[in-house]
Amino acid sequence: MAAKRIPRLRNLIKAASGGAPYKEDSKKIIRFVRMGCTNRPFYHIVVAEQHTNQHMPVIEQVGTYDPLPNEKNQKLVAFNFERVQHWLARGVNLTYPVAELLGLAGYLPLHPRTVMTAWRNRLRAKKEASEEKKE
Repeated sequence: MAAKRIPRLRNLIKAASGGAPYKEDSKKIIRFVRMGCTNRPFYHIVVAEQHTNQHMPVIEQVGTYDPLPNEKNQKLVAFNFERVQHWLARGVNLTYPVAELLGLAGYLPLHPRTVMTAWRNRLRAKKEASEEKKE
């Protein structure tokens, strides 16, 4: 009588923080994967192969981002900086939104798009203040 082979449980269950198989020489990127509901977005910051769909399994989750402000008007971001440093040392690319968040967190220099957005917001506020003075 032949013994039945029982599949290993770790091959059936993927880790919550990723665990997808990947090629060592493929290009990888740190990017957002959208989660949440229709009107309530929530993003996981993940390491994935560059040319895969966002709904494919990811290599590793390195953070989260909640773009909607809470009661105290804060947008919550969480990073595992040790793992981000590990992947950046291996030559992984960043998307612009992730680079902006890392710049605002103080981990990288400020992204130029962040500086331009702040400059435009200051100009808009100045213009609105001058229009209110005229009235």
